[in-house]
Amino acid sequence: MKLGLTAIALAALLSLSPNSGLHMSPVALAQQQQPPVPDAPQPQAAKPLASDVNGPITPGIGAGETPSEPNSTSNAPAQQPAPVSPAPSSQVLSGQEKDQVQTTPPEMPAAGEGVAAITFINNVNFVEVPVTVKDSSGKLVAGLTYRDFKIYENDTREPISFFTTDSFPLSIAFVIDQSLTSDVMAKVNNSLGAIQGALTPYDEVAIFTYNNGAQDRSGGFTGAQSARVPFVLSMTKSAGEEMLVPINDGPFSSCNIRQNGNCVDPNLQAGKSAGGSTWTPIPKEIHTLNDAILAAAKELSTRPKGRRRIIYVISDGKEYGSKAKYKDVRDYLMQNKTAVYGTLVGDSARWGEGYLSRYHVPHMMTDNILIAYAHTTGGVLDSERGVNGIEKSYAKIAEEARASYTLGYYSHLPIIDTRTRKIDVRVDRPGMEVIAKTGYKTSGQDAR
Repeated sequence: MKLGLTAIALAALLSLSPNSGLHMSPVALAQQQQPPVPDAPQPQAAKPLASDVNGPITPGIGAGETPSEPNSTSNAPAQQPAPVSPAPSSQVLSGQEKDQVQTTPPEMPAAGEGVAAITFINNVNFVEVPVTVKDSSGKLVAGLTYRDFKIYENDTREPISFFTTDSFPLSIAFVIDQSLTSDVMAKVNNSLGAIQGALTPYDEVAIFTYNNGAQDRSGGFTGAQSARVPFVLSMTKSAGEEMLVPINDGPFSSCNIRQNGNCVDPNLQAGKSAGGSTWTPIPKEIHTLNDAILAAAKELSTRPKGRRRIIYVISDGKEYGSKAKYKDVRDYLMQNKTAVYGTLVGDSARWGEGYLSRYHVPHMMTDNILIAYAHTTGGVLDSERGVNGIEKSYAKIAEEARASYTLGYYSHLPIIDTRTRKIDVRVDRPGMEVIAKTGYKTSGQDAR
């Protein structure tokens, strides 16, 4: 029996495959137990470009707008930006809220987009206020935010809805006084060549002159860096007026101004159209500054929105003989968002005398009316006596006009209210000089 069992076990061992582990070495057995190594991936050909390639850079288009999502359909309507609506009257700050800091941020466009934003919201009761801020030494202050400003309209604080520091392209109408004395006129003539250097290729200029009436020398606006500007400026040069002391009484009163033995003005002779047989009245000076500013403002009103409208006056500020009144010209400037800047020369630039010329004596010629224009419209004046100072004032004032903060708010008053609205802009920092327009008036263009 034992031999039978032994024979059966031996037969079972002999029936095993020769590849079995019992007949393999330990190394071969370990290699057989490892899993097989998969094949390496085969190289595949690149897929051809589809006709509707989407990505950050599209062939033939470049880096354009952000592509639409792959799942979006081509027939889906494009999403339009939500229109900017006027702030409701309930948001107007009053009472105790006047001294609180504004917590809701205004619309602050990205760099270079401030002009487009102003153009986008020009058909509502939106008020644009350019503001220039200087420190106690007269230098421009940069780095302010909307939290540093407060705007009041008719003593009611308005929330700031728009804020940007972008530089706007300038539309400047230069107004050159030709009724200056000969010595002052010579300095102005020598400084006119520096006007073009204060401007950029994005600006545009128009040139006016006045003596007894305004004249448009450039025939409209032209590029600030065009070759036409120096030619037009050369045409504005004038000899000015001689400073002579007329004699209206005595033996020489019959002809107090002579040239080559002849009377220059026969109307001043005794017994003629002016005066009596022994005396002649002294003729009054003519300085039609109001008419010149009004002519420049009418030309500026045709410029497109998105440009800063500026009238730059080079004069001593004297006004007499204009058909237009100061109040009418001022209201026209307020309605058309035009600021008056200027360089004071001659008598108004002298120390002491220039300060006294701000006060008007009744029934007399206005010695310096530019002070009132600049203060009302938010402009800046610079007093210079020499040629070098006059040349530097062009670049200085152009820089100040370009570096203004632009604030905007929605008025709580309706557009149809055409009364003058007072504006007060404040900065919550000590020792700051804030230069901005003191008021504005609505017009038919604001309601379109």
